[in-house]
Amino acid sequence: MRFLLIGCAFVALASCHKAPQQQAAYNPPAAAEGQVKGVDRTHKGTPAPAVSFDDPAGKALSLKHFAGKPTLVNLWASWCAPCVKELPTLDQVARSEAGRLNVVAISQDDAPHASVVAFLQKHGIQSLQSYQDSKMALSGALNAEVLPTSVLYDANGKEVWRYVGDQDWTSGAAAKLLAEGGVGQGG
Repeated sequence: MRFLLIGCAFVALASCHKAPQQQAAYNPPAAAEGQVKGVDRTHKGTPAPAVSFDDPAGKALSLKHFAGKPTLVNLWASWCAPCVKELPTLDQVARSEAGRLNVVAISQDDAPHASVVAFLQKHGIQSLQSYQDSKMALSGALNAEVLPTSVLYDANGKEVWRYVGDQDWTSGAAAKLLAEGGVGQGG
């Protein structure tokens, strides 16, 4: 029993599930349960969902806007410690791969947009834009139950893989993952 409790505590610390008030707005299918940290390639080739989220100016935008180059979508929230931990590494990748990779970090917070902007500024995030999906339409369309969840799309808007849990996006392992979508190969 002690090992079960320790295991549950570890899983709780390793990733964030949606906040209770946000879960009420989203009823995921049972198949999404039991996601574990790591790479998931079961959706490879699936087109990016056509749902919209808010751009930094508050206007509706979809992932179709980013077609033409690989796009790393990251679903995060300010209340999720692993999300906050990985944001600086996403910011570094956005800066170092500018022009070759779109890094689209989308806050799932339901607070006013100004709070997302303030949060990013407080944490020194300079290259990531303040995208927000307060209605969680994108996370719902992706059946993303755990935050952070990141999805790499190729230049044609087809999913390459998704990564459930936090990642050091500046690591060699992350570079190998990104290379699967054509990032870091001179194009």
